[in-house]
Amino acid sequence: MFSSIAPLARLNPFYAPHLQLVQDGVRKRQEPVGPPATRRSLAAASADEEYSCEYGSLKFYALCGFGGVLSCGLTHTAVVPLDLVKCRMQVDPQKYKSIFNGFSVTIKEDGLCKFGFYEVFKILYGNLLGEENAYLWRTSLYLAASASAEFFADIALAPMEAAKVRIQTQPGYANTLRQAVPKMFGEEGIWAFYKGVAPLWMRQIPYTMMKFACFERTVEALYKYVVPKPRSECTKAEQLVVTFVAGYIAGVFCAIVSHPADSVVSVLNKEKGSSASQVLVRLGFRGVWKGLFARIIMIGTLTALQWFIYDSVKVYFRLPRPPPPEMPESLKKKLGLTE
Repeated sequence: MFSSIAPLARLNPFYAPHLQLVQDGVRKRQEPVGPPATRRSLAAASADEEYSCEYGSLKFYALCGFGGVLSCGLTHTAVVPLDLVKCRMQVDPQKYKSIFNGFSVTIKEDGLCKFGFYEVFKILYGNLLGEENAYLWRTSLYLAASASAEFFADIALAPMEAAKVRIQTQPGYANTLRQAVPKMFGEEGIWAFYKGVAPLWMRQIPYTMMKFACFERTVEALYKYVVPKPRSECTKAEQLVVTFVAGYIAGVFCAIVSHPADSVVSVLNKEKGSSASQVLVRLGFRGVWKGLFARIIMIGTLTALQWFIYDSVKVYFRLPRPPPPEMPESLKKKLGLTE
């Protein structure tokens, strides 16, 4: 029993870098001697593939941004009813008692792109840390890069989010953003669009940190413990299947960690003059978890499809797709793994 628990504990994405380094070193020493395997760093790419651009170039960032827009746009269109049902359940639980009860009166449209910013900050922070530290602290690197990307994205997203929730939760208030924006500005001024930015950060930053960090480490774990052959030997279709599975696992955790703040944002943008702390106290522990089941279904599916589409765009445009990070040669020498 305990022998099966230990490997699962080591799959924890927050597993201590020093202990991970020791485990990697022990594992390497136990491997049979043979032809040297090709190792890649966090930002490395396969040399035997022909790419359309360099990793970290402006074209790379632009196409990654396009992939993010495409993945978010298509997936949000596919799951819009569930999200609005969840929102209605949070702000009016008596009327919208279940997913199925509220399904007939819901509709939503939303979209957000943060993949491009994530790639920028991941490469930037990785270069600042250096190859060895970027490998040792790769989970922290993923968390920092995704948090930075979301921080700036939310500043631009806040006005749309405020108008969207007002339209969703107050039927008859407005039918479009073009109608809602001037009406909200006339009633409350510019504060109407940014009073929810702090709760939006509370919801979106943990969500995005989990979305990217959990995905990256899950992909790494799947190739190490589940997939029966190295990634380099997998076909593009097989790699995309791994991407989809890792995306769904990440999406479930995303839904859980971000749901309380999501409940507060939904109520806050509906009501005038309320603060986040007031809404949180009024909702209570049970209230902030209202609609979690709907959110898990939606976010799990949405995140898996987003990563699948995003990775498919990279394949289509022949963008560099670095494999899971491998221990740098310098660290292997320090551990005495190479002569």
